[in-house]
Amino acid sequence: MSYPEKPRSNGWLLLPIFFGMIGGIIAFFIIRHDDPRKARNCLYLGVIMMVIGILLNIFIASSIPDFDSGFNVNI
Repeated sequence: MSYPEKPRSNGWLLLPIFFGMIGGIIAFFIIRHDDPRKARNCLYLGVIMMVIGILLNIFIASSIPDFDSGFNVNI
């Protein structure tokens, strides 16, 4: 079944920016029939934002110093 292509707002790109992969998947399934190119771009942007989030979490977690076994608490 062929759907007529109609341009969608660039506001749909905000969904994957704010919600990552989940937002990209939601935007993809909502606008895939109206604007397939923008739907794919939303999905790709969601994947990119997810990877950036994972790398940022790894970077932050690696900069936290390790805890001692006693946590410097005297009982």
